Amino acid sequence: MINILIVDDHDLVRFGVQRLLSDIPGIEVVAEADCGETAISLMRKISPDLVLLDANMPGIGGLETARRMIRYAPDVKIIILSAHAEHPLPSKFLDIGVKGYITKSADIKEMERAIRHVNSGQMYLAGEIAQSIAMRSLKNSHENPFEQLSEREIQVMQMLTRGMKVPEISDVLCLSPKTVNSYRYRLFEKLSVNGDVELTHLALRYGIIDSNQF
Repeated sequence: MINILIVDDHDLVRFGVQRLLSDIPGIEVVAEADCGETAISLMRKISPDLVLLDANMPGIGGLETARRMIRYAPDVKIIILSAHAEHPLPSKFLDIGVKGYITKSADIKEMERAIRHVNSGQMYLAGEIAQSIAMRSLKNSHENPFEQLSEREIQVMQMLTRGMKVPEISDVLCLSPKTVNSYRYRLFEKLSVNGDVELTHLALRYGIIDSNQF
């Protein structure tokens, strides 16, 4: 039996995935979480075989959640669920050790295939994601301005676009407010924006964040 932890801030998504997986022999959803902080606590208590993790969530976010999970349990198997395929997040997740990445438009057959591949120690990328990564590699260019951002800059960017203030981000990421401000202004410089509103509009345009988070 493959025991799974589902992590997504949308109740309907968690319910839908749990319902779909309940019909598959050998797969069982043993816990659900609506944020990264809760997910990490649950993972330490129940040690699931595999985590289905939303890429973009409130709080510490998907990227930081995955990083902390892998730091705590280097062999943890994580599959990212994302609303988008063509942006820099897949590469960021793969760089920190995530083994699977599919979009929320995947059908149940692909989800099952991804779960079984990753659970057996293999890597699984949805076709459109693998193609997007390959095309960026061939072009060797930064057509998407967000591709130049570091992992930490992506994390700060996602929190800013959710309306979080510098002190809140400082607490969540265990960084000083001065350091968070440095990341914030570095983001503005790299992306040629003049504030949080412009940053949010740019992130929406390139599919880095979901419009339904507002």
